[in-house]
Amino acid sequence: MTISNEHLIENTRSREDIYDGKIIDVKKLTVELPNGKEAYREVVYHKGAVAVIAVDGESMYFVKQFRISTEEVLLEVPAGKIEIDEHPDETVKKELKEEIGGESDKIEKLYEFYVSPGFSNELIHLYEAADVSFSDSQLEDDEFLDIVKVPLTELKDRMHKGEFRDGKTLVAVHHVLLSNGYL
Repeated sequence: MTISNEHLIENTRSREDIYDGKIIDVKKLTVELPNGKEAYREVVYHKGAVAVIAVDGESMYFVKQFRISTEEVLLEVPAGKIEIDEHPDETVKKELKEEIGGESDKIEKLYEFYVSPGFSNELIHLYEAADVSFSDSQLEDDEFLDIVKVPLTELKDRMHKGEFRDGKTLVAVHHVLLSNGYL
């Protein structure tokens, strides 16, 4: 039996450009609600991003970097935005190399998930790279980060201490903990 979701759908009546940027666009939408009334939505449009779980034996690799939006230094899995006309499978290899100097012939796509669907369409493509080999990272001119290697046995404790505050990183850490029998 298929259940219809029609009673939940909002229909877009108009879009107004608020901001067109390099990374995001912001639009104000006028929508018709399921009850026929009108409402407004502000939506952030993003081209999407990749994130990668980089595992080398018994350790997982992270990057530590300052994020201006939170005004904090965060510990995150390597990640990056998808460029126009670029497939996520290409982006993940590029970001693995750029951010941590990693390469792998064993890269598998795990999940796709929205970061904050209440106001944004940003979709993260999460991959796992096994048997990662390393050389020098190739950071872009505007990237400043440290590479952090964390033993898998420490992930759960660090997560509970609040060291991972980024959503994609929490999804990645949970995946690693579950798939390695730590949860």
